[in-house]
Amino acid sequence: MSSPAPVRPAAGPVAPAVEAPAQQQGRMTHKQILSALSGMLLAMFVAILSSTVVSNALPTIITDLRGSQSQYTWVVTATLLASTASTPIWGKLADLYSKKLLLQISIVVFIVGSMLAGLSQSVPTLIGWRALQGLGLGGLTALVQIAMAAMISPRERGRYSGLLGGVFAIGTVAGPLIGGLLVDTSWLGWRWCFYVGVPFAVVALVLLQRTLHLPVVKRSVSIDYLGAGFLTAGVSALLIWVSMAGHQFAWASLETVLFLAGGVLAIVAFVVTELRAAEPIVPLRLFRDRTTTLAIVASTVIGVALFGSTVFLGQYLQISRGYSPTAAGLLTLPMIGGLVASSTISGILISRHGRWKAFLVVGSVLVALGFGLLGTIDHTTDMLLLGVFLAVLGIGIGLTNQNLVLAVQNTVAARDLGAASSAVAFFRSLGGTIGVSVLGAVLSARVSTLIQGGLADVPGAAASAGSQDIGLASLADAPAPLQELIRASYGDATGRIFAVAAVLSLISIVAIAFIREVALRTESGDERMQDDAEGSTAAVDAELAGAAARSRA
Repeated sequence: MSSPAPVRPAAGPVAPAVEAPAQQQGRMTHKQILSALSGMLLAMFVAILSSTVVSNALPTIITDLRGSQSQYTWVVTATLLASTASTPIWGKLADLYSKKLLLQISIVVFIVGSMLAGLSQSVPTLIGWRALQGLGLGGLTALVQIAMAAMISPRERGRYSGLLGGVFAIGTVAGPLIGGLLVDTSWLGWRWCFYVGVPFAVVALVLLQRTLHLPVVKRSVSIDYLGAGFLTAGVSALLIWVSMAGHQFAWASLETVLFLAGGVLAIVAFVVTELRAAEPIVPLRLFRDRTTTLAIVASTVIGVALFGSTVFLGQYLQISRGYSPTAAGLLTLPMIGGLVASSTISGILISRHGRWKAFLVVGSVLVALGFGLLGTIDHTTDMLLLGVFLAVLGIGIGLTNQNLVLAVQNTVAARDLGAASSAVAFFRSLGGTIGVSVLGAVLSARVSTLIQGGLADVPGAAASAGSQDIGLASLADAPAPLQELIRASYGDATGRIFAVAAVLSLISIVAIAFIREVALRTESGDERMQDDAEGSTAAVDAELAGAAARSRA
């Protein structure tokens, strides 16, 4: 952990001061920034790798553990929900404590969750440990962006955001491929999907200890635990309702009323708590700024794109089209290639010219277009055509994902950098959490309808099915005619959820269109904090001098 920034000596004759290290002055050289980024980028690689490995292995995991479509969704939702709820907490802690120490803690939490998830013997146990993974993931997601904002000015951040985009692409590409190889290797199996990131995480811990040096802000601490509790309770109640309604109970039922009323009341209590809290988890003053508010709205929708596409695309390729996990990973390369190319090129151009809004506008349009094209797929879609659709979506996500964070960090006050960055990440994760839950419910309902409608057309299928509920849980043990029906139903139903996502993506286009472009700052977050502190000191000195003059008069 680095030492606090040196205190300015009192007035009077003193020996010449020795210049403090660049890290403690809020400015760093290119070489120092690259060195500090090495540990953070590796930490992000661990998180991305573990997420994509599991995402591609989920069809095999759920089939092996005899899980249902609802449980399939919750294996993903549990991680996203924990990540979403904890992201603003990590962001607030970053404004109060050492960012380096918090990053290391989040990595350790993620490692522990991963190891325990690999030992799971049932789907409910797996869901629980995936939630612990999510706590660590929330820290990594928020803290890497916050640390970058502290070190690098918005104008220069584009060139380094390209590195982050490259790591994201490598992790996203390597994850499905490594996961596919692990699942397809009999003497390893899917449990190693949770273990594979541990060695990388250990190296990331060592690198962070050696390379990351940021000033530590020490001041009075007041953590809004009550607000965090209300937020988690409200989001959880609504997501559980969406996942269970129509299966465990009817949409129009007493359970629906209880879940909805409890969720809404918890969210209202959260807003009231934030208005009164000394250190709110999500400072509501951030929403007074139009850029921040609109960027958060757009990020919520982008979250649906980012998480919904990867979760259900892997299921489509493996369950419906019959590809192995390894082949399914290779088939997503067009989306990853588009994402890394657009994020890297846009980052370079933004750093060179200082203009960023055009990239956001084009990206949001491509996201909606990509989802609209994917909304036309079924179980017979040509794979070359699917690759084109995925490339369009990937380019759109690459142009919007990191640049929305940049727009917010460039606008907010220096003291709110951590809270604002984590707020964008929070709402993006919230969008992903809601998207996976809602789209999963839509998929499940559509699959059930298609299966019931197709039973009469499959010879012997109705007799084989009997009175049991036909779906993902029965795929491994079902007779061949039923397996074919289930696979075709999943393929035809997947287009429906992408069409819903396309409609939702129109919201991000409108939100981004109304964002006001502000010239990118040339100071880093730490430099802005020092300027603010010096400005406050100067204002106090001027006020004292004025008071002294008035007293003499």
